[in-house]
Amino acid sequence: MEKLSYRNKDTDKKDTVQAGKREEENLKKEDLLNIRLSRELKKYINNIEFENLLTPSESDLTLSGFLNNKLLIVYTIRKGIPYSIFALIKDYTPFSLTDWAEYLNISGKSLTRYSQSDKFFKPIHTEKIIELAEVTNLGLEVFGDDNKFKLWLETPNYALGNQKPFELLKDSYGKEMVMGELTRIDQGILL
Repeated sequence: MEKLSYRNKDTDKKDTVQAGKREEENLKKEDLLNIRLSRELKKYINNIEFENLLTPSESDLTLSGFLNNKLLIVYTIRKGIPYSIFALIKDYTPFSLTDWAEYLNISGKSLTRYSQSDKFFKPIHTEKIIELAEVTNLGLEVFGDDNKFKLWLETPNYALGNQKPFELLKDSYGKEMVMGELTRIDQGILL
């Protein structure tokens, strides 16, 4: 009995160490993505005229800083974003390329063509990309882990009419419902 108990403690320690390593890897991945995204956003903002818009400081050029600047988002949607920025946002989110094609209502082949020429997305697609980045940003803030967030997205939710949050993200009203539920979870209001 003692050996089993001792062995469980070892297993627990290993699990804790592995969880810590995964958390560290996620943090590094998120930091790396933010650095790359900051570089791409800076390049994008410098190359596109934003009609006398005050551009954010370099410290605000993280994904969170970008998402908090609503006027910059409006201008970005109107101009469209290049595939290079989309690719970084895609890597940040828990959605596959197939999921993105479905959310953007375009074929996988079209997404491949965008990638080959770093083509700019149309405003309607840009808006959807930014909406999904907002959901992901809040979801990771609430759950603190992309695996927990992805599990929540794929699980039917009573507060959302037993729909999977993942499925509700296909339109703007569903996205608002998901954002509202994430906010309630963050504030400790659970149904």
